[in-house]
Amino acid sequence: MLSFVSSFLIFFLRLAQWALLLGCATLFFPAYVHAKGSSIPAVMLSAPEEVREVLKEHFALPENLLKSEGERAQFMRRAQREIHDLLVTEGYFSSKVILRAVQHSGTLEVKVETGPRTRVSQVNLEFRGDITGMAGDRSVRVQQLRGGWKLPVGAFFTAVAWDESKQELLARLNARDYAAAQLVESAAQVDAATASVTLHVVLDSGARYQFGELRLEGLQRYPESMLTRYADFEAGQPYARQSLLTTQTRLQNLAQFNSVIVSLDEENTQAGADGVLIAPVKVQVVEAQSRKVAVGLGYSTNNGVRSELNYLDLNLAERAWSLKGALTLENNRQQINLGIDTLPNPRGLRVLWHAGTERTYIQGLETWRDKLGVTRSQRVFGVENSVGVSWQQERRLPNGGILENDQALVLDWHVQRRTVDNPLFPMWGSLSEIRVGGTGKVFLSDQDFVRSYLRHQLWTPLGENDVISTRGEVGYTASPSRLGIPQEYLFRAGGTQTVRGFAYQSLGMREGDAVVGGRVMATASVEYTHWFNQWGVALFSDAGDAADTVEAFRARVGWGGGLRWRSPVGPLALDFARGRSQLDTLVHFSIAVAF
Repeated sequence: MLSFVSSFLIFFLRLAQWALLLGCATLFFPAYVHAKGSSIPAVMLSAPEEVREVLKEHFALPENLLKSEGERAQFMRRAQREIHDLLVTEGYFSSKVILRAVQHSGTLEVKVETGPRTRVSQVNLEFRGDITGMAGDRSVRVQQLRGGWKLPVGAFFTAVAWDESKQELLARLNARDYAAAQLVESAAQVDAATASVTLHVVLDSGARYQFGELRLEGLQRYPESMLTRYADFEAGQPYARQSLLTTQTRLQNLAQFNSVIVSLDEENTQAGADGVLIAPVKVQVVEAQSRKVAVGLGYSTNNGVRSELNYLDLNLAERAWSLKGALTLENNRQQINLGIDTLPNPRGLRVLWHAGTERTYIQGLETWRDKLGVTRSQRVFGVENSVGVSWQQERRLPNGGILENDQALVLDWHVQRRTVDNPLFPMWGSLSEIRVGGTGKVFLSDQDFVRSYLRHQLWTPLGENDVISTRGEVGYTASPSRLGIPQEYLFRAGGTQTVRGFAYQSLGMREGDAVVGGRVMATASVEYTHWFNQWGVALFSDAGDAADTVEAFRARVGWGGGLRWRSPVGPLALDFARGRSQLDTLVHFSIAVAF
């Protein structure tokens, strides 16, 4: 018994000895213990919440413990200088920085006391130059500039707001009449005792400017009239910066130019009446290559392998019209298209003449279609609006059915609005489309009908890497019968972009052994996608159908999942979908490559 007790006492004493040694090591070698695994920081920052993020972002704390008084003094000098300068930009001019130890491990605390935040107590805006005159609307203009000042009395002062206010005031003065306006002087006089600041700004408007003649540079293949027709001003009009920007935008939208720069030539001004300066407008362009040939390859489960040959001529008949030709060969579709696109007028109105022939064989239905027409379109505030007239004749032959020849002369109206953050890979935005067209037997057509179609798609982000896409579309063709109506003005569904899990255009009316279009269609889809950088995974569910009457409409449902890839040449989607009542899981895949 005594032997057991003595052994226990010896063990206990040795354990206490090791604990004492470890404590001494912690006391005398704090840096060593900190470096070997302690997560306690070398220096902690204590600051009010309103400035904490600014200090964390722009003030670097030391990573290692400050072991000597010299290191602490050097750090303190840096902290006082840098923190003070940072807080001054936020309007704190009487801040204090205190350094103190918080524990025996050597960790220090930097405590920041901001003091009161400075407010604007007085604003003095002084104007010089022509704008101080009494003629015209000068006095009204000065009042408007004063009234629009963005850092008024009572507002908190920050360096960012101070700079932005000065730049905006100068931009507003420079926007009209005064192309050479300058910021002559600016000062912010701070009274730290009262936490107030007096702002003083001096602007010199200079002389008034008028537009002079257009001076064009870089034109080689096109006449000068091609540029002058898009000018948003005339010689002799008062200078307006927006007119230059509008002119530049109009020219940049033309495919004939790679780059356009429109600027006021202030170095070659001439004196006009009443001290007005007349400045020419310089338009510098770099012309695009006028003729291009492109070959493309692609694949989709809807139409199979695709090969394309495209031709583009941007100066047809030396009139700067665009000639576009395309030959497309797919497993179940072959087509030739030709279009002539005129130059848009200054309001954006353009005319497109188009013609084409096409053969398709889809779901047992063979069609031959010849088509020609003309469309007038205009894009305003992101909305594409077009009205067109087209004539087509179609020969269709369903397997096990009767050969039918149809023709129609159709007046068509189409509106589309796209608002997305990225045209190829949207994470936010929407797409809306409306199309209405129709004809009658008295207009070289075999049937009376009015076709209407509506589609809307919405992308809703869920954080940075997740997005939900919802889509809905409805279509209806009002007519006594679907007979005599070309397939383009009827509806089929199934496949990519409609109801996945069902074969391409397999939902519609049965005629013999083929599927043909009906007069009623509706589809809906919801899809969730999570992105891992360039790759993503998706889950989705689709529903819809096409029928000849509303009573015969029966929604078919499909669901599944797939992979997404943001490829350099466009989006790629590989989906696996199962339709309700369908025995097989279908694969939906599409990719396009151009070179």
